[in-house]
Amino acid sequence: MAQKAGVSVATVSNFLNRPEVLAPTTRDRVREAVDVLGYRPNQAARQLSNGHGTGVGLVLFDVRNPFLTGVARGAEDHLHTVGRTVVLCNTDVDAGKEKRYLEMLLQQQAQGVLITPSELSRGWVDRVRALGLRMVLFHNSTDYPDVCSVAVDDVAGGEMAATHLLARGHERITCVTGPAHMRQSVDRLAGCHRAAALAGRPEDSVDVVEVGAFTLDQGRRAGERILASPKPSTAVFCANDLLALGVMQSVTRAGRRIPDDIAVVGFDDIESAATAGVPLTSVHVDSHALGSAAAGLLVEEVEDPGHRHRRLLFAPHLVERASS
Repeated sequence: MAQKAGVSVATVSNFLNRPEVLAPTTRDRVREAVDVLGYRPNQAARQLSNGHGTGVGLVLFDVRNPFLTGVARGAEDHLHTVGRTVVLCNTDVDAGKEKRYLEMLLQQQAQGVLITPSELSRGWVDRVRALGLRMVLFHNSTDYPDVCSVAVDDVAGGEMAATHLLARGHERITCVTGPAHMRQSVDRLAGCHRAAALAGRPEDSVDVVEVGAFTLDQGRRAGERILASPKPSTAVFCANDLLALGVMQSVTRAGRRIPDDIAVVGFDDIESAATAGVPLTSVHVDSHALGSAAAGLLVEEVEDPGHRHRRLLFAPHLVERASS
């Protein structure tokens, strides 16, 4: 290529890596040679020589969840604008699968990882750091000030949902949570309990139905359990919208009316919440903004050695619809 353009090898290298240092006429000559020869840079080889690539890992627990799809799109949109590529990994909350993905990202010279950890602990943070991966957590924890994180104020969101139901005269609320070890489940239930306490209700005025995943099928099963109770609650708060939509399916199939017999509130405000047969009241979170903010933090950390770790907490708000 250098011979074709009539320049030195060093000039070609500058064209590929630092084109701004070349005179416009020189850049044009090299560009013409590139076009004539059909040259395409070997990105893999360049990454090996530089010791890093442009890829960023996006490691989520279930990309089928529409909320996490929004998070992924927000992250991808931001990273694309700054010349990064995204490698999407789905862990199914499986620590072994997560570990394999992290090792794969390391082998691919990824710049860092945006992740919903399967089991967050100091040991986990130290192990990921030992791999040499920069990280930003999708996790609402104050225990790791040395790691950037982005999360939703889940306690506040749970309180909003329960307060809304209590204000409509419901004496008992059933809270359908996700897996007990996941922070979202714990915090959203805590918010529900806090709303009951502030309203002067006894602690046992909140029933809890724990399910194994944040899915539509688990929501249907939870709905069946609620209806089978000798005295089912007249109001249900679900820790995400998929669970809420599943509960609503079970309620309507049983011939019960929403909200006349059972009111339902979800969390996340995914697109299908508004378009359901009975539009779902939900705690709204801007998933796209969440993903974009996390990507921004990771880019800052990559580009600025003196980057200050930050914890960004997004405030939710309640969107009232016909289900409550």
